[in-house]
Amino acid sequence: MVKNSVYPDELTYPLVLKSCIVLSDVGFARKIHGQVLKLGFESYDLVGSGLAEMHGKFCDGDSAHARLLFDKMSERDCVVWNLMIAAYSRSGCSIESLKLLVKMVRSGIRADMFTAIASLSSIGELKCLKRGKEMHAHVIRNGSDHQVSVPNSLIDMYCKCGGLVAARQIFDSVTNKTVVSWSSMIKGYACHEQFYDSFSIFMKMKLDGFKVDSITVINVLPACVNVGALEQVKYLHGYSLKGGLNLMQSVNTALLVSYAKCGCIEIARELFDEEEITSKDIITWNSMISAYSKHGNSIQCFELYNQIRHSKLKPDRHTFLGMLTACVNSGCVTEAWECFKEMTEKYGCQPNLEHYACMIDLLGRAGHVKEASELIKSMPFEPDARVLGPLLSACKLHPNTRLAEFAAQRLISMEPKNAGNYILLSNIYAAAGKWDRVAKMRTFLRDRGLKKNPGCSWLEINGKVHEFRVADRSHPLSDDIYAILADIEMETTDFKYRSSGNLL
Repeated sequence: MVKNSVYPDELTYPLVLKSCIVLSDVGFARKIHGQVLKLGFESYDLVGSGLAEMHGKFCDGDSAHARLLFDKMSERDCVVWNLMIAAYSRSGCSIESLKLLVKMVRSGIRADMFTAIASLSSIGELKCLKRGKEMHAHVIRNGSDHQVSVPNSLIDMYCKCGGLVAARQIFDSVTNKTVVSWSSMIKGYACHEQFYDSFSIFMKMKLDGFKVDSITVINVLPACVNVGALEQVKYLHGYSLKGGLNLMQSVNTALLVSYAKCGCIEIARELFDEEEITSKDIITWNSMISAYSKHGNSIQCFELYNQIRHSKLKPDRHTFLGMLTACVNSGCVTEAWECFKEMTEKYGCQPNLEHYACMIDLLGRAGHVKEASELIKSMPFEPDARVLGPLLSACKLHPNTRLAEFAAQRLISMEPKNAGNYILLSNIYAAAGKWDRVAKMRTFLRDRGLKKNPGCSWLEINGKVHEFRVADRSHPLSDDIYAILADIEMETTDFKYRSSGNLL
């Protein structure tokens, strides 16, 4: 068109910009923007709208530039408002997105289905259930709740805000469910640790004949791991191989993590080694380091860390968290200090509370309680339960009643209903022979009605998941289980005595 000396006008540029957005051609879109500025078409509302959409969608999340264009428009219809609200939502500016929604409504523009979809995403990120319910009511009043994408957005929003009952009600009412609906519900249950419900929805999805995609695989794997369903992890692995989903790095990494958490560290390493070393991103490396650290294999962790240091990749906070966890599990105090120092001095990563918690835990277990206390005082932020919890546990291993009381008082103020903190302090008093304080703690727990939640574990046998709790005899084979445990305990005790005799 231009080569034939036919020059574009204010109606041409919006169409060209729309094509750039569809093709994700950032370079050409910026050239078009340059032409618009040069020819003075930026003040036209249609052109400004196209530029705002372009900047909001893929110009490095440039919502600020999009807002400048938006503010220059003389007339703004619902479409333009929606573009700006969605731009803020995609850029992670959820508060700004909702502020603009309020401004839109006050200006007399009626919100539509697309406004709801963009706003629900921001509401979900902010976990503002009250606003979510208000938007849901608006959607129902305007009859938009029957549109396919709106129920999906509502399900996702309620799941993020913790309104799982409402999410499930919407999910069950949808007649034409999509893979997105199923995936959102699966993820919602998994994120709120309702793993059985998450796993149940996944099984129902398969029975209803829906094809599982990569997002569904990634969302359901944590539920499979947490209920101990290794066979389902293997099924999803096979399904991914058959459908080519494993070619996606995110799916492969999710499978790696799942196998490692199920105890199959060798299979996890095979998945890691299958990828070319040049194609591995830092997330894959971190996942493998974290897997080895949880299995207590610090040697492999340090080998992988050294490979990262000699590659083009830069270790991040997650890398160092995995390394410090490995040091905790293997008791490597010197190596942990070296990692902690290298993290800040060489790579410029500022440690967060999780890194400090690892160091406090390690120092406490090693008996360096005073050093752990000094490290807490040096932190640039206030300690929370993740830091004070390990300190209190260290005081039990290496008695320090005064420090234990300090840690316990801070923890109790943060978590007044956590019975574990009271019980731990009571045990520390008992070890120190302060029985009057032990009695006081027990009376306090009884009067408040606080009880420590029993430990729980799952075991999968022949495709069926069995649940066990501390001192639980509800399992139909509990008599046989406890009989075998008694035999194992006797054999262990006998072996310990015989070993002691041999050493003498």
